[in-house]
Amino acid sequence: MDMNGYQEKSATSAVYPKTLNGGIFYACIGLSGEVGELLNKVKKIARDNAEPDRDGIKLELGDIMWYVAMVAKEAGISLDEVAMSNIEKLEKRMRNGTIHGNGDER
Repeated sequence: MDMNGYQEKSATSAVYPKTLNGGIFYACIGLSGEVGELLNKVKKIARDNAEPDRDGIKLELGDIMWYVAMVAKEAGISLDEVAMSNIEKLEKRMRNGTIHGNGDER
């Protein structure tokens, strides 16, 4: 499945509460929660000196992916645009020798 196809198909399950006056708020809040759940799984790997829970991590990444797709959709951005923009940014940083460091504009 391509990224835009995923975005379109996953959007069919988007149901947002009317009280937040827009899906982008709901999607951003949900994204934050799902990242927290992923971090909790990673924390347990460190705490227990354990192997990663591959299935659990896969499920959390799927939830994160859904919310990323919905934030982008609500902002009028395709996932293909997000991916290409990110690759271009990373390639520029590699060319400029600025892959390490801080800041968006490096």
